[in-house]
Amino acid sequence: MRKPLSLTEILDCGLDAEIASLILAEINQWLGSASSVECWQHFSRNLLKPEYPFSFHQLLYTTTFPDGEAPAWFPTTEEIQETNLWEVMRSLNISTYPELHTWSVANRADFWELMIKRLKIKFQKPYTTILDLSQGLESPQWLVNARFNIVESCFLAPESALAIVFPGEKGNLSSWTYGELHILTNRVANGLKQMGMQPGDAIAITMPMTPTSVAIYLGIIAAGCVVVAIADSFAPPEIATRLRIGGAKAIFTQDCTQRGGKSLPLYSKVIEANAPQAIVLAQSALSIPVLRPGDLIWSEFLSYEFDFTPVLAQGSDRLNILFSSGTTGEPKAIPWNQTTPIKCAVDGHLHQDIHPGDVVAWPTNLGWMMGPWSIYASFINRATLALYDDSPTTRAFGEFIQAAGVTMLGLVPSLVSVWKSSNCMQGLDWSQIRAFSSTGECSNPQDMLYLMSLAGYKPIIEYCGGTEIGGGYITGTVIQPCIPATFSTPTLGLDVIILDPDGNASDRGEGFMSPPSIGLSTELLNQDHHQVYFADAPPSLRRHGDRFQRLSNGYWRSLGRIDDTMNLGGIKVSAAEIEGVLNGVTGVCETAAIALSPPTGGPSQLIIYAVVDLSNLPVAELKSLFQTAIKTHLNPLFKIHEVVVVESLPRTASQKIMRRLLRDQSQ
Repeated sequence: MRKPLSLTEILDCGLDAEIASLILAEINQWLGSASSVECWQHFSRNLLKPEYPFSFHQLLYTTTFPDGEAPAWFPTTEEIQETNLWEVMRSLNISTYPELHTWSVANRADFWELMIKRLKIKFQKPYTTILDLSQGLESPQWLVNARFNIVESCFLAPESALAIVFPGEKGNLSSWTYGELHILTNRVANGLKQMGMQPGDAIAITMPMTPTSVAIYLGIIAAGCVVVAIADSFAPPEIATRLRIGGAKAIFTQDCTQRGGKSLPLYSKVIEANAPQAIVLAQSALSIPVLRPGDLIWSEFLSYEFDFTPVLAQGSDRLNILFSSGTTGEPKAIPWNQTTPIKCAVDGHLHQDIHPGDVVAWPTNLGWMMGPWSIYASFINRATLALYDDSPTTRAFGEFIQAAGVTMLGLVPSLVSVWKSSNCMQGLDWSQIRAFSSTGECSNPQDMLYLMSLAGYKPIIEYCGGTEIGGGYITGTVIQPCIPATFSTPTLGLDVIILDPDGNASDRGEGFMSPPSIGLSTELLNQDHHQVYFADAPPSLRRHGDRFQRLSNGYWRSLGRIDDTMNLGGIKVSAAEIEGVLNGVTGVCETAAIALSPPTGGPSQLIIYAVVDLSNLPVAELKSLFQTAIKTHLNPLFKIHEVVVVESLPRTASQKIMRRLLRDQSQ
């Protein structure tokens, strides 16, 4: 039963008294006469404004839906009929989304063939069979006998269309057309050929995500080589590990990066990692770095041959090696092949609803899967990629989103928490945004409602997946109502089932995928793929390691990981990696790392349990030592929330640390 609001309740939210007096009668009239859905539709589309205090938005939402877990956005008929999903449904004579999902799972080869044709993926030699399962579900063969290079499908937009927008000098926007990006891509490919690189050679990139690094990425793949993608935030030992696993023969990097007004060294980290031959870009033409013998400055490497014919490949040929932490200290090396970008593009087309001419922004890095995902989801869909290589936590980022006309903004939930606490996006015009997307961490409803309010209430596509998937496996759509911090559907072409610990179907437990799908990995460079994903899974299902709850309304909520990996700031890391670093701190006997979401939900917080032989060391000082160790040896983006000193760690009979018990005790 909805109650009317008083003027005092509205004023307590900080709303201007004159505005509050003007709208109070309208609010109570709708609360008293309309259904909850009609009421919220009116409030969110006609009454609430982004500049109003968020507490007022929240008051109207909770008053309209006193029982909670209700949609904060409902698509209109007109909005639905403008989506890519609607066009696909109409072409198949399917009238509802559940019917479409059922069809896509029951007819997987037909679904992927439909999408390949819809996106006009370019083949020099067409496939004879779209899907061959003769080697079993674990080893599907996609696009059998095809010869193509996916880079060609990234340049199907008109040459004059905008490919990339990015901050220019003095706050202005700069841009590259598809034609300009294509030329630089070709010059990179020719430069690699002139260096003597051969198809199949691995070439690393550790750079921020800039227009130039995007051209380098595409140029490596056009040359038939394989990108070894390494996030520029990693410390030298982690860079060295990834170079070794990936077998890189050369590396592209910069002398330094700019972050939050600071210049951070990068080339020196590459040298410390004992990297192979480096091609180094200088941030400023006035500060050319002193190079190691054999390294090249960018201008020396870059070819002046503007034309290049991409090297043809099979669908199963590798094009990118990405890294994702497992339960051991060494990161999993996951190869993407020539078909994986199709998964990125299809998810972006159907779930994030990317159209030609849209502007897509997702603050990320080529070392994380959302970097390559953003390239393929944008370019194969003939959209514009908006790149911002400084910190996205400040108002300057929001001003860039406004100026660039971003229509689809992706992010990690912890970023929204920062914006909400600092109120740095207040007063910006984000009305051009049609959809948000959120991935990498669990989100909470309050932060997601706040995010929706910044753009006048637009849907948030929660997107859960992984590097091993090439995209998502559970997500949302722009034709279904959006309940903050929930998923509405498995991705098209995939199905998901929740099983309890006994292997029975349940509304709460571990989520398992039913393969096959384009995008799903079929190999790991340094681990047994079968053991990681299939050995302990029920027959015909594939494990990924996420826990879910199926709500009474049919929507899904993420409950985090089931194993000892964690997502910190959108970056996947294992407990073993963190503990390996912290156990080396002087005076520390052993540690256990766990991650917990706050009681209200949201991004995970890193908690360290430590057994120490320095009993007089203050916990605050120990936390500082641990944070410094993580910054130096692993990644400065991993922030410790709490350190707990204990006499001993709980262990199993085989002496394995019982991190799940620590998680249970901490909740």
